[in-house]
Amino acid sequence: MIKQTDEGILVNIKIVPNSSKNEIVLEEEFVKVKITAQPIEGKANKALIEFLSKKFKIPKTSIEIVKGETNKEKTLFFKTTDEEKIESIKKGLGG
Repeated sequence: MIKQTDEGILVNIKIVPNSSKNEIVLEEEFVKVKITAQPIEGKANKALIEFLSKKFKIPKTSIEIVKGETNKEKTLFFKTTDEEKIESIKKGLGG
């Protein structure tokens, strides 16, 4: 689920830590993001934000986990009002 707000976009994802490589996998019901980091002491969350920051060329400080900090299912907030970046994120996450 991708929802646009006045300040950016909310995205529901499912994280898969301990993967062989960092990648985004589009599934029918949700977006799966595979991360190589282990889910220990927030390492997977940090790696998730770094990966998405590089992928969509937005600052790490503009990506926030708003729900699911310790869960595999997370809601992320991408804080940007740049229409090109919003479209890039939507396209990259199957929206």
